[in-house]
Amino acid sequence: MTLKFALVGCGRIAKRHSELLGFKEIDGASLMSVCDIVEEKARKVGNQFSVPYFADMHQMMQSVPVDVVVVLTESGNHARDVIDLAKYGKHVVVEKPMALTLDDADRMIEACDLAGCKLFVVKQNRFNVPVVKLREALEAGRFGKLVMGTVRVRWCRPQSYYDQDPWRGTWAFDGGVLTNQASHHVDLLEWMMGEVDSVFAMSRTALAKIEAEDTAVVVLRFRNGALGLIEATTAVRPKDLEGSISILGEGGSVEIAGFAVNKMKTWNFVNPSPGDDDVLEKFSVNPPSVYGFGHQAYYEHVVDCIQNDKRHLVDGLEGRKSLELINAIYESIETGKEVPLRFTPRHCKLGGV
Repeated sequence: MTLKFALVGCGRIAKRHSELLGFKEIDGASLMSVCDIVEEKARKVGNQFSVPYFADMHQMMQSVPVDVVVVLTESGNHARDVIDLAKYGKHVVVEKPMALTLDDADRMIEACDLAGCKLFVVKQNRFNVPVVKLREALEAGRFGKLVMGTVRVRWCRPQSYYDQDPWRGTWAFDGGVLTNQASHHVDLLEWMMGEVDSVFAMSRTALAKIEAEDTAVVVLRFRNGALGLIEATTAVRPKDLEGSISILGEGGSVEIAGFAVNKMKTWNFVNPSPGDDDVLEKFSVNPPSVYGFGHQAYYEHVVDCIQNDKRHLVDGLEGRKSLELINAIYESIETGKEVPLRFTPRHCKLGGV
């Protein structure tokens, strides 16, 4: 059975999604229609792939057969759109971050549960070739006691990027580098290192003329006793520098570098295993952009989960974890204090008007 996909939102990230589905690069998936409130954007994508386009998502859902709808609208509108679309009983894929507030995330999860549809949160970097290899080593216990985990997002987003759309860099609809560009890396760090106990963070708006931050550093204390560090900025000039993760433990050290967590740089373990000598060569890829190649594997995973009723890797509850962490980080930035997880946001600006 071929699943029929529809896209809601035809902005920058829609290019990757529409090409994978529209060029039929995903077995068992086809692009049926697209929608954007700016009709010209929808027309451009629709004409490119010879599918119907709409300026109203409800009109689209009522006019075209759809199995899965992909929400690619502004981050601050994800909750509104997912909740409205869940009423049609179709499976929903939503880009990161799933929402900006924890209340919105909870309402999205509840809406999809009540409608009996699956909610998938896009975390394509979990499917990167070297990341999968790192996760395998972690699950095999090769690291032993974890010591430290670090992610670095050193990217270039000039003012022209933020000026493309008025919602970019705003608290109400986007947030800053932590919510947008680094949210995948925050997810990876928590996925590898485990539950976070507390965070302490600082940020600044160094170069971009936006409401939110373009540069931040975060220190994390994990429940297992390990420490963590997040370094994130879009103020690198003149071009992207890196998107990386490193995991250190008593049994070994692994670093994945590149500009899209795509290049296995270090693979050292106290107790070597067969095949270790080939890891650096075999588990590196060269993606065309910071989006990497993970979207294809991600969509293949979505299709497999729906067709075979399998549990998906990043459902609403899993997507909520990194959102809670990001909210705690912003709470720390505003208060200047260490913030424990499992907290109630009081000063976090994310999602506010």
